[in-house]
Amino acid sequence: MSRDPVFKNSPSAQAFNKSPFSTTKWSTYFPIYDQLFGPYRDQEITFVEVGVQSGGSLFMWREFFGPKARIIGIDLNEQALKFKEHGFEIYIGDQASPKFWQSTLKKIGPIDLLLDDGGHRFEQQIITTEMVLPSIKDGGLIAIEDTHSSYMSEFGGPTATSFIAYAKSIIDALHQRNAITDTTHKSEPRIHSIQFFDSLVALEINSPLCARPSRTVKNDGTDLHHGDHRYKGAFLEQLDKQSRRLNSIENPDLRTRLARWVVHCLFRREIRRDVKRQAKNTKFYFR
Repeated sequence: MSRDPVFKNSPSAQAFNKSPFSTTKWSTYFPIYDQLFGPYRDQEITFVEVGVQSGGSLFMWREFFGPKARIIGIDLNEQALKFKEHGFEIYIGDQASPKFWQSTLKKIGPIDLLLDDGGHRFEQQIITTEMVLPSIKDGGLIAIEDTHSSYMSEFGGPTATSFIAYAKSIIDALHQRNAITDTTHKSEPRIHSIQFFDSLVALEINSPLCARPSRTVKNDGTDLHHGDHRYKGAFLEQLDKQSRRLNSIENPDLRTRLARWVVHCLFRREIRRDVKRQAKNTKFYFR
């Protein structure tokens, strides 16, 4: 891969090639690493990688982030402890164990970046994410690798309890921050955004941005009062027809209440029709 021109300008790929010990990565990861982790290079950060194996990735990340970074490795295999001799912090334990995370995170303290390249089982990925989430600094990231395991039968996928299914539920929670959302999902208080890549999911952590109210704002520009033509046609014709009938009602309060009710009913009916139309016109695009 060192002779592949695709990677000659990739800092993470260059660091990968310089590692003195063996490590394996998907070729599609390097542009993702550069995009996600690039802004943290040459910074005083705490970087945690779950899954050490032969240790090559520890040296890769030291080369990539620079000497200011604190590089921590987590693995089940006690042989990984040998890398302490090279200046890395190593913790041995089961990433699917909440007790392990509770005790280990107290020792590690706040984390800027966590990369999960561990066992790839759903419970490992989900428990790691949930347990580490409170320890990630605002502006930090959690990146979970090998998420294609959610679609592999040997890992029990695809299933409603896979990591990808869990990640999709985060999308629902993100949208609850919008003031007009009409569902029963709880709002997500710490994950500000989620990005899906080939075999990798990244969560951006930022509590202040999550807490910012989501509401409609309008600038001071001139309003040209152009009508909303999304439902031009039958909808407007029905609305005009019903409005004429309402004009015969003398009681203004009753007329206003009935007008709101009519608009609501017509709008809901039009929405249902629109949803059916969209489903018919777009069903061929779904994977």
